[in-house]
Amino acid sequence: MDLGSVARSTGAEWIGQAPHEPLQRKARPVVPAYDSFHRPPAGFHHARPGTVLRSREVELAFMGLVPQKLSATQLLYRTTDLNGEPRVAVTTVIVPAERTATGPLPIVSYQCAIDAVAGRCFPSYALRRGAKAVGSFAQFEFLLIAAALAEGWAVSVPDHEGTAGMWGAPYEPGYHVLDGLRAAIDHDRLGLTPQSPIGLWGYSGGGLASAWAAEVQGVYAPELNVVGAVLGSPVGDLGNTFKRLNGSVYSGLPAMVVAALAHIYPGLDRIISEHATDEGKAMLARIEKMTTLHAMLRLAGKDMAELIDRPLEEILLTPEVQNVFDSIKLGTCPPKPPVLIVQAVHDRIVSVDDIDELTDTYTRGGASVTYHRDMFSEHMLLHPMSAPMTLRWLRDRFTGQPMRTHITRTKWPTLLNPSTYRGMLTLAVITAKVMTGRRVERQPLSRFDQ
Repeated sequence: MDLGSVARSTGAEWIGQAPHEPLQRKARPVVPAYDSFHRPPAGFHHARPGTVLRSREVELAFMGLVPQKLSATQLLYRTTDLNGEPRVAVTTVIVPAERTATGPLPIVSYQCAIDAVAGRCFPSYALRRGAKAVGSFAQFEFLLIAAALAEGWAVSVPDHEGTAGMWGAPYEPGYHVLDGLRAAIDHDRLGLTPQSPIGLWGYSGGGLASAWAAEVQGVYAPELNVVGAVLGSPVGDLGNTFKRLNGSVYSGLPAMVVAALAHIYPGLDRIISEHATDEGKAMLARIEKMTTLHAMLRLAGKDMAELIDRPLEEILLTPEVQNVFDSIKLGTCPPKPPVLIVQAVHDRIVSVDDIDELTDTYTRGGASVTYHRDMFSEHMLLHPMSAPMTLRWLRDRFTGQPMRTHITRTKWPTLLNPSTYRGMLTLAVITAKVMTGRRVERQPLSRFDQ
């Protein structure tokens, strides 16, 4: 794919207006499929990628229940899909209550681990007050979003799977992330500027989306001042992950990827139509409506081999499936900004071998890579435990600190690093404020991780 042509194929300027909806307190959110805010206006395809098409103020709440004292704006913007066609997406932008920085306000694009097709898992819905999104990871990740706000940074939280929940699609999560940043910077109400330093951060499915954004940024959005990207356990090879997790307690995750990708790849859809049993087809239809945790619980231990009429190994070797596996693998282009990769050696979901390979691919391509290869942690634990280190690394990028001359792979575990616990104490304070609805004031975790 010629990413340069994708970035340039903007057509005529959009001549519409971007209406703004003021805050409606205690308004109950509607799932994206039925929310008119998510529908593209006429002529949107003429807009340049990143153009704001509609905006509104919204209330956020922890787990949908505990209202938060902060300012949040949602932006509907023009973006691009896998094939370069115009699409729309939504990002939720939060600005800190206190702005103490003298220069341009830094912004972090935080990619949640949506890991689902259902719109109830999209951050634009799950983070809102009154949202009914039990089992959505985004609701838990709000604690880390709050930690970034406590650093004094603005945060953009995009629906990086687009409006249809294309979990696992290549390239387009990066387009959605970068166009969300363009939209946030161009929206006058937020106080951001083209000079604002930008950081990317995500873990697991969010790490995958962040990696796509880091890979395509140099060609698709070179004007953005992206100074660093944190890729937490970024699912470097979804094909290997499918084989690894199928039949395990986590088998709901690859099943959701198959359900989403069948809408993108006609060959895969044909394989499913021809070889999936009635039970298999019904399962894929049901899973599209489930939240991430619901699907994981419902399909724990399920083997996809039981849902097809041919041996699974034979299906996986078909050209149609191999084409999908090849196209959704990271490593197509070395990232332009410096990256910090965080991965647990004993991760039961994402293989450390895949991330070792991705790191080597990036390094051979000339990317600046810091790799924290954690010896003791596992998948779920490493994300919060690595937050102090992650925030310090991002702060160094925002303040222009030089990268180390020799960046080496490390196996020093976060669990044995005293600075991790100092940072975790601050994270606990932030968590307590979020859970009780108190204002999250500037209280950087990064200053404890020295």
